[in-house]
Amino acid sequence: MKNSDKNKFNPAQIIQDIQFFGEFGGVNPSISDSATYTFMKAKTMLDTFEGNTDGCYLYSRHTSPSNHYLSMAMAQMENTESANVAASGMGAITPVILQLAGSGDHIVSARTIYGGTYAFLKNFVPKFNIETSFVDITDLQKVEEAIRTNTKLIYCETLSNPLLELADIEALSKIAKKYNIKLVVDNTFTPLIFTPANLGADVVIHSLTKFINGTNDTVGGVICSTTDFINTLKNVNDGASMLLGPVMDSLRSAQILKNMRTLPIRMIKHSQNAQYLAENLEKDGVKVKYPGLKSHPQHELFKKMMNPDFGFGGMITLDLKTGEMATEFMEKLQEKNVGYLAVSLGFYKTLFNAPGKGTSSEVPEEEQAKMGLSDGLIRMSIGLDFDMENTYKKMKQTLQEVGYFDKQLS
Repeated sequence: MKNSDKNKFNPAQIIQDIQFFGEFGGVNPSISDSATYTFMKAKTMLDTFEGNTDGCYLYSRHTSPSNHYLSMAMAQMENTESANVAASGMGAITPVILQLAGSGDHIVSARTIYGGTYAFLKNFVPKFNIETSFVDITDLQKVEEAIRTNTKLIYCETLSNPLLELADIEALSKIAKKYNIKLVVDNTFTPLIFTPANLGADVVIHSLTKFINGTNDTVGGVICSTTDFINTLKNVNDGASMLLGPVMDSLRSAQILKNMRTLPIRMIKHSQNAQYLAENLEKDGVKVKYPGLKSHPQHELFKKMMNPDFGFGGMITLDLKTGEMATEFMEKLQEKNVGYLAVSLGFYKTLFNAPGKGTSSEVPEEEQAKMGLSDGLIRMSIGLDFDMENTYKKMKQTLQEVGYFDKQLS
């Protein structure tokens, strides 16, 4: 597939054109409710074990028709040759890292990443004698300086969790190719907005739990890459996805595939609402960070990298300086039904949490301070509110109630 011309690549059209009929002509593909599959000939089973038979299914830990449909759809959306779905975002991230790096190897990672990924790289992979250097991914010189002779991959998020720092995928890809290592990119915050494979990423990961599914009722992940790499992950002898077993349930795959159809419309609305809110709060003097604002340090880079039509995403951060004020603000917002005090993102309702004590709590406090993650920072996933003006008024009123503006003046 692989269309490298970003201006001609239209992921929304690709989603609209995805067509999988059910075996009885249903507009949705039939769900494969089986863990194992029959063979008419013993040799076919043997060939399938060896990975030499297309179109045959062996055992659902390897793949299933329902998982295959979703994997194909995700590969088309991310413009990669192939993909493999997993039971969670971490079920996608961890096999990729363990497939690419082994004992004695080294990884260069962005310092601001999802807390679970940070904990895996910081605390878990050292058990396998794998070392990670955490760097400011926006400083390309520091990224290159961190690379060693035993470095196997660069890991980053397109838009970082939770500080909304943008990785220059094209520049990072050039560095990775220079040293013959892989660039792995988590694109969870920005589906459709960015197509990292078109910018040079070797592996693209999503937590399907978030924007792609959109209803916060299931957990899932996906790995998008070349056919060779996906087959390596699924190899029955040494494939990390196959042997670690993070398999997605077929019912969940079918659900996410159906929800993908509305993803373009949802992402546009998430972005429109976040843009409106960020612009108005910034005018009020609130310390807000959003890539759609000219004040964002990488606003121009974002515009250069992005696919047109989808906006700047649904994620913003507010810095209320103190953890006490942030807590009071979020609790009052929930009381007013503006949103929910909860982790995760991509829901129809606005979700917010203080990542320093929540989704990034795995990062040591001294590291949080270095990267600029304050106790008062609030990460907000802006929902699909119909009347965003009313939402903004409630937020501004709540900021007044907790004394934010008074504090700014003092």
